[in-house]
Amino acid sequence: MSDEGRDDHLARLDHIAAALEDLRDQAAEQPLDEAVRGILEGAIATVPDADAATITALAEDGHLYTLAATDDSVVQIDKVQYASRRGPCVEAATRRHPVRAVVGEHEAEWPEFTAASKAAGVNTYLSVPLLLSGESGEDEVVGGLDMYSFTAQAFDTYDEQVMRLFVTAACDAFANARRWQATNRKIGQLETALTSRAEIDQAKGVLMAIHGCTAEEAFTRLVEESQRTNTKLAVVARNLLESLQR
Repeated sequence: MSDEGRDDHLARLDHIAAALEDLRDQAAEQPLDEAVRGILEGAIATVPDADAATITALAEDGHLYTLAATDDSVVQIDKVQYASRRGPCVEAATRRHPVRAVVGEHEAEWPEFTAASKAAGVNTYLSVPLLLSGESGEDEVVGGLDMYSFTAQAFDTYDEQVMRLFVTAACDAFANARRWQATNRKIGQLETALTSRAEIDQAKGVLMAIHGCTAEEAFTRLVEESQRTNTKLAVVARNLLESLQR
């Protein structure tokens, strides 16, 4: 390797180190959309010839969709691959291995991808699978990180290795963000449940005071109204309480 090439690799390693440091900082609690945006920005900064990036997500039922993108003009490239179930991003997201592609070299194999890439002016493509460590010890494929370049022959084997290293840290940030989101969703559900319970108890107290009935009879009245109007019990209770404030 020439001195110039060695210096270039060292400079790129510095970019990688900076990007990984950013991802480590992002591993703290944060919304999923912010984590995804940080991953995409870090990926673009890590690979010099990358012009755009998307994250392909693999749903539990097996369908693919674009979770986030740095440039909407390239999203169509992934969409045609999802629809045809063939192309580099499908390969990476479902078969657990990175895929580099020069647009035009795989036209017979991936015609939809080739046509969409040419229309968008994309010449080179690199997709790396996103793997999360599962509880059973087996990695779970959750999608892929897709890189686009308008430069011909932009991505090489070194870029591929760099991105494999990058996504290892990216997956940690992604997993933490998913846990953060799931935890906050559960907290929100619990808060809603507790609020609903409190409103139902208040509504029962109101009915007991108005009708001189027992707590069980008051609750029965609420249930009957819920069934009659096909309305959730908590909404019936809330409507009753609101009617007293008018």
